[in-house]
Amino acid sequence: MPRYDFRCRACGSTFEVSRPMASSGDPASCPEGHDDTVKLLTTVGMTGSAAAPRPSGGGCCGGSCCS
Repeated sequence: MPRYDFRCRACGSTFEVSRPMASSGDPASCPEGHDDTVKLLTTVGMTGSAAAPRPSGGGCCGGSCCS
């Protein structure tokens, strides 16, 4: 189940809520009981060991169409 980050405007705390994607836009109360919260935009960092394939040649089409 996805997790969404929220910040409370009243006390400034940041907290996570796990809920289905269909409910991602629903309001959330902070753990202190305040209702004035905002959903934060989160980014996902992905790392891996696979390297992207390097283009062979040069130019816009691998060098065959550019003179």
